Amino acid sequence: MTLFDVYPLNNITITSAKGSYVWDQDGVQYLDMYGGHAVISIGHTHPHWVKRIEDQLEKIAFYSNSVVIPIQKELAAKLGRLSGKEDYQLFLCNSGAEANENALKLASFYNGRKKIIAFKKSFHGRTSLAVAATDNPAIVAPVNETDHVIFLPFNDEAALKACFAKMGKEISSVIIEGIQGVGGINIANDSFLELIRTLCDEHGAVYIADSVQCGYGRSGKFFAHDFAGVNADIYTMAKGMGNGFPVAGILIAPKIQPKHGMLGTTFGGNQLACAAALAVLEVMEEEKLIENAKVNGEYLIEKLKAVEGLKNVRGRGLMIGFDLSDELKELKKKLLFDFKVFTGEAKPNVIRLLPSLAISRKQIDEFLFSLGEAIAELREKA
Repeated sequence: MTLFDVYPLNNITITSAKGSYVWDQDGVQYLDMYGGHAVISIGHTHPHWVKRIEDQLEKIAFYSNSVVIPIQKELAAKLGRLSGKEDYQLFLCNSGAEANENALKLASFYNGRKKIIAFKKSFHGRTSLAVAATDNPAIVAPVNETDHVIFLPFNDEAALKACFAKMGKEISSVIIEGIQGVGGINIANDSFLELIRTLCDEHGAVYIADSVQCGYGRSGKFFAHDFAGVNADIYTMAKGMGNGFPVAGILIAPKIQPKHGMLGTTFGGNQLACAAALAVLEVMEEEKLIENAKVNGEYLIEKLKAVEGLKNVRGRGLMIGFDLSDELKELKKKLLFDFKVFTGEAKPNVIRLLPSLAISRKQIDEFLFSLGEAIAELREKA
């Protein structure tokens, strides 16, 4: 049997990791400025995270949601306090796509409507409704195609108002990333998020804050949507939630009431996943990682703006992107193979930086030095 070949792979095998570094099978060290798609929130193999999981393994790793699982309530209480959403309800699942799928479904249960507003360059996942609300026809199979999703320009207040004016009574939900990740690190304007809140209130629609990538402290606030000073009805979470352990969830406003059987999952909220998620929150609180993301993110953005050849440096906290000129289009590969630095990208020529929230100033300076050297070598070659 062979693997189903759907991933373009770098010819590197990572065998160990610690903090903001990973090592390959030959012992070569790499600086991780990408965190495996923003998944590594507290640093690779953090000792508290490892111990939390090991201790839980010694007790019980899994039993289904047919019994009382106290660690779920412990996680909900901790998450509510750190996020500032203590009056919300928590539903646990396994992935960002599953979180968004359940959020969209729950919104439709709530108001009995079918229309969804999503935005250009959005990415919400690869499952049924989540992929239908993702602005990438290449990954939408014919069976996923639906006329229930309306795509509007990102940050276009006039288009949003016009859509609600025309179809307000049909709109079930508006789903939006506080900062678009796959779309290229595009920040939702505070005024745009405020308008979504106002229009959803006026028309009985549900505001879904996709915080799968931009949540969990990465922006310098717990949710990137918090910069706008408004509350969403549902927040979706995943990537940084488990620091690599598969766990996700949705935070649900009190006005949306549950019914038995409304949502469900086999593995979501299992004991091991909750232990991993609790460890992440405990480390974030103890090591003040949201503040670290804010301060070090501001430092990194300021330094990047001074680098010649980088255009439109943007981001919040440690969710940062910049555009490349054509002469630097090979920068990501250059950094990886010649300078041993992992970064991300977005098409056509965007570099994305999503390091651990625990990254140090020294490691940021290490990256900046490698970046400068890589740019200089590419220019010499050109």
